[in-house]
Amino acid sequence: MGIETSCDETGVGLVRDGVLLGQALASSMEEHVRFGGVVPEIAARAHVHAIVPTIRAALDDAHLELSDVGAIAVTTGPGLATALHVGVAAAKALAIAAGIPLYGVHHLAGHAAADTLDHGPLPERSIGLIVSGGHTSLLHVRDLTRTPIEHLSDTLDDAAGEAFDKVARILGLPYPGGPAIDRIAKEGDRTAIRFPRPLSGSGDPALGFSFSGLKTAVARYVEKTPDLDVADTAASFQEAVADVLTSKALRACRDQRVETLVVVGGVAANSRVRGLAQERCDAAGIELRVPRMSLCTDNGAMIAAIGDLLVRDGAKASSLDVTIHPTIELQTAQLF
Repeated sequence: MGIETSCDETGVGLVRDGVLLGQALASSMEEHVRFGGVVPEIAARAHVHAIVPTIRAALDDAHLELSDVGAIAVTTGPGLATALHVGVAAAKALAIAAGIPLYGVHHLAGHAAADTLDHGPLPERSIGLIVSGGHTSLLHVRDLTRTPIEHLSDTLDDAAGEAFDKVARILGLPYPGGPAIDRIAKEGDRTAIRFPRPLSGSGDPALGFSFSGLKTAVARYVEKTPDLDVADTAASFQEAVADVLTSKALRACRDQRVETLVVVGGVAANSRVRGLAQERCDAAGIELRVPRMSLCTDNGAMIAAIGDLLVRDGAKASSLDVTIHPTIELQTAQLF
């Protein structure tokens, strides 16, 4: 069983030997809409209300009982501290009640493991592009459970998903910004406005990410354009993000001589990111792996997937004293 409560979604999933048996998800997103972003205290209270029903729903979806569960994995970081505490407390209670081992795991390792539920085991070496509301990272992944994960780059400021939310607000589109921009961008011309491609100059870090300046460029364009075409602006902004993400991901594949790119996280559900990644991977002879959209956003199945890998690898269980790590960098899948 995997339990995920790092942000505004309460997720529970059940995985056995790499096969997803069942899952359930409860979101508090609607409660955050009027604030234009996630409020940690509201998210934590929503997790408290949702955690037991979501566990029950996931078990029912898998046609299982708690007595059938052999181990529990839970996100212990990174994420919102108050939200993480809810999932960890629930996981500890279940582990003690059922007498089964507990595994504290890294949220981003779960995102990487989510792809295995659709496409099977990861190859010996791959490049992982993790793009979400809080993270934009390029990783060199060998074995998720046995070897350290090498960070090639992380965003210097706004994550890609955060930039989508902020630009959506600038354009008067609803929260969450990613799906809203993706929808309206389909009606626009992505070549209408040439927004900057951050950190793409000859003197910039080749794999570096930064989206704060792009957000500012959109804001300035909106301010000076009285007859603004929202669809064209959204499409052009989305194209800039997709261009930067995919070009740098392909650069990482070339630099590391890796033949597989795995794109995960909430922004991996964006249609243009997926489409441009496929175009560029096909042209470069790189295998692209992107999980189904329901496994891109935060969910319990991805946490169950990394827990399942740890159990099958014979990893030692975490202590029941395991605690949260709200800002920990991804180096190993398991957190103690």
